[in-house]
Amino acid sequence: THCCPLRCRAAMSGEPAPVSVVPPPGEVEAGSGVHIVVEYCKPCGFEATYLELASAVKEEYPGIEIESRLGGTGAFEIEINGQLVFSKLENGGFPYEKDLMEAIRRASNGEPVEKITNSRPPCVIL
Repeated sequence: THCCPLRCRAAMSGEPAPVSVVPPPGEVEAGSGVHIVVEYCKPCGFEATYLELASAVKEEYPGIEIESRLGGTGAFEIEINGQLVFSKLENGGFPYEKDLMEAIRRASNGEPVEKITNSRPPCVIL
């Protein structure tokens, strides 16, 4: 059985994602204007990874739009504003959270977003 990342136990426990708080008038929520789509393979067990990732992203960037799509076998693909920034099918692993957060930061600042090529291998529960 595959499981990632280390905090997946919390995601798999069915705990709800944190609710974002509306910023005071005049302030813009971090991540506003950024749209992320994560396409993942549900039969592969990657839903827990998506849920954890989505929770971490919303915590750091409350104004972000993040949605999921069911993908093909082995898929865990991440698009930011329509640009593919990470592909498990190409890299063979999952993105490091810090790399994704940096890509989101760049996108929210209007900077060009580069493809994430670092990946961590899926962990295996024996």
